[in-house]
Amino acid sequence: MSTPAALRDASTVLLLRDGSAGLEVFLQRRVGRMAFAAGMTVFPGGGVDPSDRTPADGKDRWVGPAPSWWAEKFETDDGTARALVLAAVRETFEECGVLFAGSDAESVVADTAEYAEGRRAVERHDVAFGAFLADASLVVRADLLTPYARWITPEGETTRRYDTRFFAAAVPSGQRPDGETSEASDASWVRPSVALEELRRGERVMLPPTWACLRQLAAHDTVESAMSDTVDLAPVCPRVTTTDGAVRVDFADAGAYYADLP
Repeated sequence: MSTPAALRDASTVLLLRDGSAGLEVFLQRRVGRMAFAAGMTVFPGGGVDPSDRTPADGKDRWVGPAPSWWAEKFETDDGTARALVLAAVRETFEECGVLFAGSDAESVVADTAEYAEGRRAVERHDVAFGAFLADASLVVRADLLTPYARWITPEGETTRRYDTRFFAAAVPSGQRPDGETSEASDASWVRPSVALEELRRGERVMLPPTWACLRQLAAHDTVESAMSDTVDLAPVCPRVTTTDGAVRVDFADAGAYYADLP
């Protein structure tokens, strides 16, 4: 019997804005050569990096809810909670150019163009994200994020497994997310209901966690409504089953998920 891959902590961000026709979410389509979720529609995010766990200059460049608050929400220890939030902010910066940070607790960067060089250095792992924040005299605005969901890769996966915490956040005023990342073939703002309809037509492919988050977002018309929604943070742990040669991922809403597939 194959041994399941070890779990790795990961963070994903549902980046939101109020569009002319209602709530929109920023979606990426992963390039086909990716080892995980190739070609899938996803939200920005990725695995926690070791550098996310250690302040670069001995200072905790952080404002907003303390790591202990996040630890309680995501049922983990303070150090991991801090790393999850840092990873969420870092990955959004790397993949979209959106930066949830400011010079103090009352400010947020309005235009990230001046940090383009630092963004690429962080993405290449030439500079740790904490070091970038220190050099730029910025602090992470943890108060701009809200916990949204938690999904764990099925135990049947023997190569990569993630314990992924999902965050929701409104794009800061003045910032414009882009698709300038080597991990995505395209990126755009989409209404959640439209993305789900594209899934039904076979125009998108997405894993259950993305589908479930979009389904929940589709019930809201504004960012404020989505961000204030009561969410269930209990970890969803799907099971992989095989019946008559057909492989299926089972979880509470699996029936609705498979009904939405073309």
